[in-house]
Amino acid sequence: MTSQRARDRMVDGLVTKGGIRDRRVLDVLRSLPRHLFIDEALASRAYEDTALPIGQAQTISQPFVVARMTEALIEHRLPTRVLEIGTGSGYQCAVLARLVEQVYTVERIDELLRNARRRFRKLGLDNIRSRHDDGRLGWSEFAPFDAILVTAAGAGLEPALLDQLAPEGCLVAPVGPPGRQQLLRVRAGEQGWVHERLGEVSFVPLLGGTG
Repeated sequence: MTSQRARDRMVDGLVTKGGIRDRRVLDVLRSLPRHLFIDEALASRAYEDTALPIGQAQTISQPFVVARMTEALIEHRLPTRVLEIGTGSGYQCAVLARLVEQVYTVERIDELLRNARRRFRKLGLDNIRSRHDDGRLGWSEFAPFDAILVTAAGAGLEPALLDQLAPEGCLVAPVGPPGRQQLLRVRAGEQGWVHERLGEVSFVPLLGGTG
């Protein structure tokens, strides 16, 4: 089912079961057609709160995780320029693009990026710049960024990404090995970066190189 009713039901679940409260995030998830970001054969499951395969051993994150990461990223202030590491299906990027002025997204798998670009064009999202590259390197040409969101889990935070974060910026990323990953939020404090643990998550690993 890909109707508006299915989206409404998904969003209602994010509020009642997931505790998502940011109305801006909820409104975007309610309006954005998630079924366009997955294979047609899985369209009937598009609005379930679950991760789904998108090919190349990658997944589209469950709606709760997308909502939680987005909410954490914009909780203290709405950023103007956001860097996303790991375009994947393009769904998380599209959510961000409907909230902020400009999104820069980096994807290491060329086929996934080409598919995501087609979806962005179909949805008229013209405030996204995308790049096929090793996401661990960020996108220094356009740094610093007000916020950085990472959609794959590394063993730790990538120094290159922290270097590209604006002094008052915010970074949200999963960190840790499979089965022991934590969602972290990093923000500037009086004596350096402050790390906040936002809960356990499960993401594909953050890999280097391109494919």
